Amino acid sequence: MTAQATADGARAALGELVGDRAEEWDLAGRIPAETVREAARRGLLCAQVAAEHGGLGLDSRANGELTAYAGSLCSSLRSLMTSQGMAAWTVQRFGTAAQRGMFLPRLTGGETAGVAFSESGAGSDLSAMRTEIRREGDTVHVTGAKVWVTGAAYASLLVVFGTYGSGAAVVVVPADAPGVRIERVPDPMGCRAAGHADVHLDGVRVPADHLLSGAGLPVALLATTALTYGRLSVAWGCAGILRACLDSAAAHARTREQFGKPLADHQLVARHLAELAVAEQVALRCCEHASACWDENRPELGTQAVVAKYVASREAVQGAATAVQVLASRGARDGHPVARAYRDAKLMEIIEGSTEISQLLLADHVRTGRG
Repeated sequence: MTAQATADGARAALGELVGDRAEEWDLAGRIPAETVREAARRGLLCAQVAAEHGGLGLDSRANGELTAYAGSLCSSLRSLMTSQGMAAWTVQRFGTAAQRGMFLPRLTGGETAGVAFSESGAGSDLSAMRTEIRREGDTVHVTGAKVWVTGAAYASLLVVFGTYGSGAAVVVVPADAPGVRIERVPDPMGCRAAGHADVHLDGVRVPADHLLSGAGLPVALLATTALTYGRLSVAWGCAGILRACLDSAAAHARTREQFGKPLADHQLVARHLAELAVAEQVALRCCEHASACWDENRPELGTQAVVAKYVASREAVQGAATAVQVLASRGARDGHPVARAYRDAKLMEIIEGSTEISQLLLADHVRTGRG
């Protein structure tokens, strides 16, 4: 099967799984567990994993387009794709060959993962993490608490970041291990069905081969590797949000009449549609450039992932607000695609590095003469 055929098949499978159920999932705050498992089993949640590990082997561009499609349908499911992809990339980047062979087929075979970074006192400043990872012989001990772990409510595995001596480490923890307690975040504002949860790790013990290589490295190096994937995935998802908003706003403006003519023929509404079209294209081009950096292994990848996430999330927030404005009361109903987009997009300015953190990173990039 060609790469294009694989990508087309993944898109078709994703559309079939979501169908017209995104509103139902959003209102319920849950995606059926069997749907999540089926998406994982088909390799849709981490489509960049190579075929040798049961994945679809998509490159960053093709996976990004799949992610954007998911974002246009259901940002909660797209959030699970981001989480699963981050987990798989972290294992791929820091795992040994044996660890890749142990964990990646599970992530492409029906199991799901959450990536545990943030803590109550360590959000953007991950150096303030208090979760402790400690190895004693053939056992790794994990103690701490994580907050807002996307997908944790569905997870079979938890990819946990924590302190390790004077550095940091990443350990893969089974969600059903003794000492693990998962508490779903009640009533999140956006991505309501993404399974956000707080994770408590009370004296958890796992085999030493669950500790990924690289233990002891600085937390910035470990976290940035995973966050680069996450930022790019979020950016592509935001491009999808904008696409859905543009489609909804344009369809409404063509058919809704006021003062004897369609809304689209009123200049102020036409301006909104033009701004939405431009926003979708701007976000898309930033994503395409960052994915090209990934696929070509360019050194500026990290910075371009920040740019894509920063631009796309800001455009998605404004674009969703514009779409609600065009649809007015029809778009203000809970569960409607643009109402979902309005809530979901705002979270995108916070996760995987807030807008402010992105600005600081980009300013530092310019200040140090690397731009």
